[in-house]
Amino acid sequence: MRAIISANLLKSSAAQFQDKPSDIRDTRLIGFILRVERNVRTYFAQVGRGRRVRLGRVGELTPDEARERCQAVLGNVAQGRPPLHGIDGAEGLTLGEFIADTYAPWAKAHRPRTAGGTLDRIALHFSGWYSRPLTAITMEDIERWRLKRINEGITPSTVRRDLDGLSSVLTRAGKLGKLSENVVRRVERPRIDRLPKVRYLDPAEEKRLRTALSERDEEMRNARESANKWRRERKHEPLPTLRHYGDHLTPAVLLSMNTGLRRGELLALRWTSVDLKGKQITIEGSTAKTAQTRHVPLNAEALEVLRKWHEQAPASERVIPIDTGFKTAWAHLLERAHIEHFRWHDLRHHFASRLVQAGVPLNTVRELLGHASMAMTLRYAHLAPDQKQEAVDKLVPP
Repeated sequence: MRAIISANLLKSSAAQFQDKPSDIRDTRLIGFILRVERNVRTYFAQVGRGRRVRLGRVGELTPDEARERCQAVLGNVAQGRPPLHGIDGAEGLTLGEFIADTYAPWAKAHRPRTAGGTLDRIALHFSGWYSRPLTAITMEDIERWRLKRINEGITPSTVRRDLDGLSSVLTRAGKLGKLSENVVRRVERPRIDRLPKVRYLDPAEEKRLRTALSERDEEMRNARESANKWRRERKHEPLPTLRHYGDHLTPAVLLSMNTGLRRGELLALRWTSVDLKGKQITIEGSTAKTAQTRHVPLNAEALEVLRKWHEQAPASERVIPIDTGFKTAWAHLLERAHIEHFRWHDLRHHFASRLVQAGVPLNTVRELLGHASMAMTLRYAHLAPDQKQEAVDKLVPP
């Protein structure tokens, strides 16, 4: 609807509260909008396609005051300034204030799984800029920071990830009208290899890893039996018997190798999400990187591991009841198995690589891994049976 936004319009039926939101566009000033919703009427300035700046609510501003503010906002945008420059002190809003008062609460509410890590990275790398006004952060500042990090030998993927954190803040500021643009988007990002070499275990390495796990469990069981013998001789309550595994490490490793779960997904997995009869586990969207729930089938080894582990540790709510990770135990295990340059996350690569080598379609692998797009799964494409070789072999001379 188009009309002159005025005091008379606010009294008319067209501008009264209604269940379905509607916009009334001012005929005097293009870009000046009154948004009418169920319980609120709000003035906005249209500053771009799909982009609006909130001016205030009816009752806080008169129509004429809102129109004047809208004109100032549109003028700022036309001059390349932040929309709210010179209005309500927006030009003095610092990066630190915006993060503390606006971005951090928003991120924790809408990005709960990643908010903590993102805020920590921003504080680590950009806390020196917290006292600067948002509008004073320039492309040149970011370019100098990027070059410094690259020259220090930081990997391109790490630099990009850190820039993404700052970019998220500035994008949010732009959506709220605090900035005219996100200058990070104008900075050339470090180029990264989208199809890097994938590290997975060869048959000999996998055999050594499994042997190391078995030997470790056996040693821990023997140690527990010896300790309980000592305790019984002294009339002390014995510790629980280790029926199958020394601790959580073997179940965690074998589950990762057979399901491809991310470490965070594995640590968050609860027994209520494990269906042994249906032979599948459910990864809840709240713990998944893509925020999408998925169901992962269990093969024979994964089922056996879960059944044995549940017998041994039935009282735990989570399948792997630890909070810190596997860093120390994992490092010792790799040393024992004589395996080098193999991260915990590479167990996920090992899972995917074995599937592709067995001829499983890439899209099926993508669904099992929980990738949002095929782009991430394509890193395993070269491991598929010799389809490329077969293709070029067809080019025989006439």
